[in-house]
Amino acid sequence: MTLAGKVALVTGASRGVGRGVALGLGESGATVYVTGRTSSRDDRALPGTIEFVAQEVDAAGGRGIPVRWDRMNQVGLRGHDIAGGYRSAPAGEG
Repeated sequence: MTLAGKVALVTGASRGVGRGVALGLGESGATVYVTGRTSSRDDRALPGTIEFVAQEVDAAGGRGIPVRWDRMNQVGLRGHDIAGGYRSAPAGEG
């Protein structure tokens, strides 16, 4: 099955199951928003970053877009127009 032209948002995509899901979607041709807290800009010594996984999604045949996002802090997605339909609420309304 091809997912070309489809968009997915994968949380926790820098490691583990989230990474596997992101790569599988990429192999099927999807555009994948690779979200997580671990970025190459971090000082932490944790394995896996959203940027690296986004590159792996690209190499698998999809389009990987890294977005640093802590799901406990919804502000991280403001400004991203996911699938041409996501619109965040103005500050203080969502």
